[in-house]
This record gives sequence, C-alpha cells and structure tokens, in this order.
Amino acid sequence: MTAILWLESKKRLRGSLLLVGVFALLLALYYSIYPSFADDSEELVEAFPDWMFEFFGLDAFHTIEGFIAGELYAFFWVVLLGVYFAYLGAGMITQDVRSRRMDLILSTSTSRESVLLQNVASLWVPLFVLNVSVGIFVYLGSVLINETMNPVAIAMVHVLSVPYLLVCAALGLFLSAVFGYSRSARGAALGLVVVLWLVEGVSNLSPDFDWLGDLTPQQYFDPTAVLVHNEYAVVDAGILLVTFVILVGVTTLYFTRQDL
Repeated sequence: MTAILWLESKKRLRGSLLLVGVFALLLALYYSIYPSFADDSEELVEAFPDWMFEFFGLDAFHTIEGFIAGELYAFFWVVLLGVYFAYLGAGMITQDVRSRRMDLILSTSTSRESVLLQNVASLWVPLFVLNVSVGIFVYLGSVLINETMNPVAIAMVHVLSVPYLLVCAALGLFLSAVFGYSRSARGAALGLVVVLWLVEGVSNLSPDFDWLGDLTPQQYFDPTAVLVHNEYAVVDAGILLVTFVILVGVTTLYFTRQDL
C-alpha cells in the first residue's frame, strides 16, 4: 500500500538536494557581502523607496535577521520555493494519466484516493531535506561571520513555512486535476503562485486593499516577523493547514469522479 509513496519519495530526493545546493550558494553569497553591507547599511537602506519595504514586507534590513529575511526568505523561499512546490503538485496526476501509467496502477486494485494521497505524502522529502538543511546553513553561516542568529527563530521560520509550501503544492494538485495536461497545469500553477504573491504585496501598499491580502497564502507566512520580531503566527499556520486539507479533499473528490 506504500509502494507509490516510496517510489515518489525517491524521485523527489535528487531535486531536493539540488535545491539545497542552490540555497547554500545563495547563503554563501549573502553572508560574504553582509559585513560590508552592515557598515554602510543606513545609506543603502535610505536609497530604497519606502514602497519597496512595504511591498516586500522588509524590516530592520540593517540587522542580520532582517537582511536574511529580506534577501533569502521574502523572495527565494516564499516565491521561488512556492513555485517549485506548485510545480510538483501540478505534475502528480497529469503525468501518470497522460502516460497511461495511471491505468496500470489502478489495475492493481489500488484506489484513486490512495494514489493521490501517497503522491501528496511524498512531499515529506523536499519539506524535510530543504527545511532542515537550509535552516542549519542559515545558523552556521551567521555564526561564521560573528552575527549569531536565534536558532529558535530560524527553526520556527522553517516550521511555519511547511503549511505555506503545502498550500502551494495543493494549488498545483488541484489545477492538475482540472486541466488534465501537465504543461497547462504547471504553467497555471506557477503563474498563480506569482500572481498571489503580487496581490499580497499590493495589499501591503494601501489599507484599501487589505482584504485582497487575506485571500493569499503569502499573507499567512511572514518570515520577517519570525526572524526579526520573534512573532510565531501559529493561528495563521493553522489556517494554511486547513486550506491545504480542503484543497486536497476537493481534488480527491474531483479525481475519483473523473473519467480518465
């Protein structure tokens, strides 16, 4: 009953390790430039327009916590990693259906619900590998440049990112069931994550658009608040988890009633 989970988990390991390498290189770059950045931080920060800080949710950019939150997490983790998980989710159903592999799997008396849920469960690999590895690198890098960050805050920013990344994957999963073609589903999933991020950024610029931000998953995961202010939005993480469960449930219902 777990053969699909085991197979899909192994397939996700290579991509996860490659992404760890990318984040390690980014961290090496950021930690190498931070000491010189800190010396001229006031002048550099003043050079940025105020709307940019509001749009990206940046704060205390002159500190190592604010710098890493802004440079690494606010864009690369929230947007690019969110896009990656949406991409994974969008390929879970469509690839097997179009290659007729799904027919072979279902012929073994494995239910559609089991196939879908085992695919979703295989996301534990990138979630575990990326969050643990990058979290360790973030802490060790701060120690090496004598700007030691709070390890609890680092751990919490990764723990709280899990529900957000799961929602991104669930959005891709839902689109894969709707579109039926992996290319269309993946393109739509990637575009949706980026659009939602832009909408959340715009909602930060004006109180009139606050309600728009509430409709985006990015609103419920704020790495800057965690690293800079040690604010752990557990309730927001719970909202994301509920959203993830609903999306997976709706997709499962749709998939089990769909003609393949």
